Amino acid sequence: MAGRFETGTTLTHASAKAALAAGLQRIAAGANGVDCAPLAQFDSSALAVLIAWQRAAQARGAALEIVNLPAGLASLAHVYGVDTIISARH
Repeated sequence: MAGRFETGTTLTHASAKAALAAGLQRIAAGANGVDCAPLAQFDSSALAVLIAWQRAAQARGAALEIVNLPAGLASLAHVYGVDTIISARH
């Protein structure tokens, strides 16, 4: 199932492990993008998941396009210094 998949509405420490696994399955199946538009509740765990998804895609020789990153999560990425790692379109 190629194409783009969506995050859930919540991506926090409590849901990160399940979200990571689900996204890795989608990437292994050929997904090349993730849409963060549904994301309403998140913490720094969301950044870790996005970075892990990107690395998984890179390991497959592909780029993972991250779109609709919420402004708050983009700000969090900047604070943590990982905004240059997360190649997202807002």
